Amino acid sequence: MVIAATGSYLPERVLHNRDLEKMVDTSDEWIFTRTGIRERRMAAPDEATSDLCLRAARRALDEDGTAPDDLDLIVVTTITPDTMCPSAACWLQNKLGADRAVAFDLAAACSGFLFGLKTVQSFLAADPRIRNVLLCSAEVMTRTVDYTDRASCILWGDGGAAALIRRDGPGLHLRRVEIRTQGAYGEDLLLPGGGSRTTPISHESVDRNLHTLKLEGKKTFRVAVRCMAGIAREVLEAEGLGVEDVDWVIPHQANRRIQEAVAQVLKLPLEKMVFTIEKYGNISSATIPIALDEARRDGRIRPGQRVLLTAFGGGLTWGAALLEAQG
Repeated sequence: MVIAATGSYLPERVLHNRDLEKMVDTSDEWIFTRTGIRERRMAAPDEATSDLCLRAARRALDEDGTAPDDLDLIVVTTITPDTMCPSAACWLQNKLGADRAVAFDLAAACSGFLFGLKTVQSFLAADPRIRNVLLCSAEVMTRTVDYTDRASCILWGDGGAAALIRRDGPGLHLRRVEIRTQGAYGEDLLLPGGGSRTTPISHESVDRNLHTLKLEGKKTFRVAVRCMAGIAREVLEAEGLGVEDVDWVIPHQANRRIQEAVAQVLKLPLEKMVFTIEKYGNISSATIPIALDEARRDGRIRPGQRVLLTAFGGGLTWGAALLEAQG
């Protein structure tokens, strides 16, 4: 399986730390010291998740020269779909004009792109009729934020990315992907509103802030480092490789301190890590594919290099994948 092309899209509006200083008791220095974030993007009022996917998807398709009519499958990973029904993937299929493609959403929080890779791999293995797959990861996280919660509201941004995937050819070849879940940690990163536990929307649910994201930061930090580093090692060992054999590591962009702790556990030089957190914040499932697209387009990822992806997210979900760039 190969990622033949990628694309990404970041909304125009920038929310700086200094803007948050006017909204909540915080400061640019406090935010940057604890998270590594300087700014993040916010979707325009009329932009939904499928719109972010659309802009990213067009970049990926244009790079490869693939027409929407050539797509057989569209998978969107998100926890912020346009609507609970239909899926964001269905809205995207219509906007793209990809009428032949089967489309559906996948929810695995910040690990979504890795869960998407595993899902696409399974479809390609199971059905020879599927040739061209569009995997999109996009989030409008700023609409899930409680802007009175200074520990959490500073983290989140909006954006989307896309990967065009097929069985073979030039591009980023998938050597291995592994995914895991542990539902016992579900309460540590929770968005109650919208699901069957908190519907229909009521005055009570709004007053109790049940439609905003809840984060247990201290618990999440420890678990995230252990899971991301552990599964990264698993993937490398299964391929007979060590960290020294990897050229780039793209971790989930949740918090700079988490990323540095993962690097320390893996004994990985920070120079090998790809960081976008300072300018984009945490965009949940979109962070890894956005960083991957940027690293491809600016020439950091070159033929012959190996790229390791590792993520964790609410659920708890986590995963890792090893890619190898081939001309």
